[in-house]
Amino acid sequence: MNDTPAVPQGVDTSAPHSARVWNYWLGGKDNYPVDRELGDQILRIHPKIAVDARAGRAFLVRTITHLTAEEGVRQFLDIGTGLPTHQNTHEIAQALALESRVVYVDNDPMVLAHARALLTGTSQGATEFVDSDLRDPARVLERAGELLDLERPVGVSIIGTLGHVPTMEEALDLVRAYVDPLPSGSFLIVADAVLPEEGTATEALQEWNKEAALAYRGHTRAEFASYFDGLDLLDPGIGPSPLWRPEPVEVGLAPDTDMYGGVGRKP
Repeated sequence: MNDTPAVPQGVDTSAPHSARVWNYWLGGKDNYPVDRELGDQILRIHPKIAVDARAGRAFLVRTITHLTAEEGVRQFLDIGTGLPTHQNTHEIAQALALESRVVYVDNDPMVLAHARALLTGTSQGATEFVDSDLRDPARVLERAGELLDLERPVGVSIIGTLGHVPTMEEALDLVRAYVDPLPSGSFLIVADAVLPEEGTATEALQEWNKEAALAYRGHTRAEFASYFDGLDLLDPGIGPSPLWRPEPVEVGLAPDTDMYGGVGRKP
């Protein structure tokens, strides 16, 4: 049985919510019966969705590790944070460089309730949470600038979130609104679903959009690649996220996933 958590003020448990369903697929406990019901429906149609969720989380871990250890990034903006889980952005970065500063962005009441309790930084570094809709980049950057020095490179991560923006045009505009004001040497990390035109993934998406409070849309490979227009892609470029610099200990075949990933450097 999955223990049902208390309901924070402002949280609606009458409809499934993407952050909580995602938490369920990752094996977390911060979800409710309505979330688990939809999560199970999607799993019956498209069992690979749980692999996608884990692949997105593993990709975040590897990219933050690389940017911290190899690129010298010490500032991160995590947009559309979702519910805290194991190996959050600040934990990864500050384990490698104590002085790293991380700002999380989300506006879901349940995410906020958990984040304020769990997302704490080191004495040398700092962690902050911005309660804002990611579709208001001017406000997000203004608030993030209270902790981050936006004149210095920033690593911006957007994992499994851009598909919730209603149109591709809006999603591209948002990405540019976050990246354009940042200095040369900043990075963009994106992971999201690249879906075939038909098959169980498409059926699962249709079921999701019938039931969930926040609709989702998949990407073509070309649409996903367009998020990095004007940026210098880090090797190995764009592709299924498990193929982005897997750890040497990851032996065997990479998991089959629709979760694509890429990292671009602003020239």
